[in-house]
Amino acid sequence: MIDGSTELRQLGDELEDAVAARIASRPRVPRKLLLAAAVIAVAVPGIALAASALISETEVAASLPAGTAMLEGTDPQCTAVVQDVEYLCVLRSSPQPEIADMEGTVEPTVDAGKHVNGGCRSLASDGKTWRCYIGQAAVEQKIIGPQFLGEYAPAPGRG
Repeated sequence: MIDGSTELRQLGDELEDAVAARIASRPRVPRKLLLAAAVIAVAVPGIALAASALISETEVAASLPAGTAMLEGTDPQCTAVVQDVEYLCVLRSSPQPEIADMEGTVEPTVDAGKHVNGGCRSLASDGKTWRCYIGQAAVEQKIIGPQFLGEYAPAPGRG
């Protein structure tokens, strides 16, 4: 009679031999190649993300009237406070007021591809001074909701 533990030991030895044979038959990939692939897998998306995040003061200025109809024709001029994140924008002419006191009013911004890329908050009652935030910063400032960021906006918003 064969003992149960002997059968298990024999099965374990056979399994170990099969795994060792399988590993020995696989082609070896040089470590340098694996390392290079890992570096590329991490670096390429990071480079693409960094390139897409770059936004100029002119692009931010154009994104105000692209996001909100009442800001059309106001000729915003923006200055970076924190590059690619926060901008201070001053309008050359007053917006077409939809409300009497614009201080604290928030509006989305829309990029050249017609997607919501951030938002701005009016700092003055006359609506001529705005602090704008790009990307996630606009969500953190509670100017736009997270689901609105990146949404297609084919025309400036009204009302």
